[in-house]
Amino acid sequence: MLIDNYNRKINYLRLAVTDRCNLRCNYCMPAEGIDFSQNDKLFTIAELSKLSEILVSQGIDKIRITGGEPFVRKDLMVLLRNLSKMEGLNEISVTTNATLIGPHIDELKALGIMNINISMDAINRATFQKITRRDQYDIVHNNVLRLITEGFKVRINFIALEGQNTEDILPMLDLSKHYDVSVRYLEEMPFNGGSREFDGISWDYKRILAYIKEAHPNYEKLASEETSTSINYKIPGFKGTFGVIPSFSRTFCGSCNRLRITATGDVITCLYAKACMNIRDILRSEASEEKVKEQILKAIGSRAKTGFEAQQKHKGVFANSMTTIGG
Repeated sequence: MLIDNYNRKINYLRLAVTDRCNLRCNYCMPAEGIDFSQNDKLFTIAELSKLSEILVSQGIDKIRITGGEPFVRKDLMVLLRNLSKMEGLNEISVTTNATLIGPHIDELKALGIMNINISMDAINRATFQKITRRDQYDIVHNNVLRLITEGFKVRINFIALEGQNTEDILPMLDLSKHYDVSVRYLEEMPFNGGSREFDGISWDYKRILAYIKEAHPNYEKLASEETSTSINYKIPGFKGTFGVIPSFSRTFCGSCNRLRITATGDVITCLYAKACMNIRDILRSEASEEKVKEQILKAIGSRAKTGFEAQQKHKGVFANSMTTIGG
């Protein structure tokens, strides 16, 4: 079992399989993209499987596959097949932009990987194209509806962006009226690859809730797991739910149970902290299993208490792009 220095149980791994993405969302990176890692710096599928086995043996029982865009990796399903057979791993989920998932939906269902988070920041076609800088709206929309109707547990993650997509907050919410889906609104975060200045946010979770309340004053708060990052709600008569994630306000740090490992092996114990070590070369060395366990314990034992504390310790972390730190 992994217990950090503030007595928080760490059982949830966000494991990035690539830093590449086929979209160019303007809040994540510049239009020309970023300097993506060379292939030899990335974990192989065999290494990702081995690393997962080691961490599951230490008490990780939930793994979320992230990127970049995970399905950019053509061998991703090999990893997911391996994870689906792993004893002690109770939940496998994937975060995706839903552009490339279509051909894999049937196999995901067969493997029992039914928890899919979809990053989708607009329901309006023109707004979607402006934010992503790509013409992928129809593919994403169709894949979202297919996943929902196929019985997947779908969460749509919508980042509220001042001056860009806030007019889509209520239209996106209408998806939860007609479908059993969770629409979750995130505060904007500063990890934009240095593409622009970030002084703060105007759409925090309280403002998002107040905006929704004007249209739906009778929404009801739902009970959530202690470790949940989202505060969840139900509108009477709606099939699905909605939530807010205070990703910049950071109200959930006290119950944080997450560990991040990037596609190049950086171990990140808080989204707002810099990597505390790199595990890739250790995994590739002799007697790697015990060394990996030792270094993971060391990382878990020196976590920041909150995201604000981590930010103060690590100046310059905002120069990172979300695609390089694992979604």
